[in-house]
Amino acid sequence: MMEMESKTDFATWAIIALLVIYFLGFSLLSYLVVGNPGQPTWDLGIVKDVPAQSPYAIYKNLPYTQHVRGEKGE
Repeated sequence: MMEMESKTDFATWAIIALLVIYFLGFSLLSYLVVGNPGQPTWDLGIVKDVPAQSPYAIYKNLPYTQHVRGEKGE
């Protein structure tokens, strides 16, 4: 009976060790393939994030750029 338990214990630890090795290998591969190479070399300049001021806007600029209701902002 003792021999059966030692085989089961060994099989359990072998499976755990294989899983750990698999996840470490997968993580290392992911890090090497997808890792952050640093700052990109291209420069896109400053992009305005207000839709009406963007050069790609589909609406014309409003005469009063206030975005809340009120005097000349409606």
